[in-house]
Amino acid sequence: MTVEFGWRSRGYLPHFEGGERAQFITFRLHDSLPQAVLDRWRRELARADEALLRRRIEAYLDRGYGDAHLGEPRVAAMAQAALLHFDGTRYRLAAWVVMPNHVHLLAAPCRGHTLAALMHALKSYTAHEANKLLRRAGALWQEEYFDRYIRDADHYAKTITYIESNPVKAGLCRTPADWPYSSAYLRLKKSS
Repeated sequence: MTVEFGWRSRGYLPHFEGGERAQFITFRLHDSLPQAVLDRWRRELARADEALLRRRIEAYLDRGYGDAHLGEPRVAAMAQAALLHFDGTRYRLAAWVVMPNHVHLLAAPCRGHTLAALMHALKSYTAHEANKLLRRAGALWQEEYFDRYIRDADHYAKTITYIESNPVKAGLCRTPADWPYSSAYLRLKKSS
């Protein structure tokens, strides 16, 4: 498979295909951030203030708006198992957290796999399985996902800390290792 590197866009967000370069990825439930809210923020903020927009989005997601289907333990466990399933074969997973209405991960695609194809497969599988578990139909995930390629070792370390600290910041637990749907929890469990 030939992988084309560089920027591309399918909608609102640009995406970066960086080959085997590590990427910080966030994807969220369909109803976690209404498009009207996001559109209003984009109008209010100049393009130059993307950092403020990201902070607003993160704070909004941490409040757990929407149906928060990932707050259901069976659904969160399934999503985490899906993340781990192709670790080492399709991508190398460095950190992750399954929050009640969104997922963060730090992963690097393996040779021959694109970020777009990985995200499509992951979101498609987990949507189908979650809908079965919840006895529901319809869209589970927001169509787009947010990705940012990792620039250097410092950025890599800060991203892991951000991901693993997200449940603490959202008030869901006291320490990162307390959240059962995260790399911090699994790392502590393996070391015990």
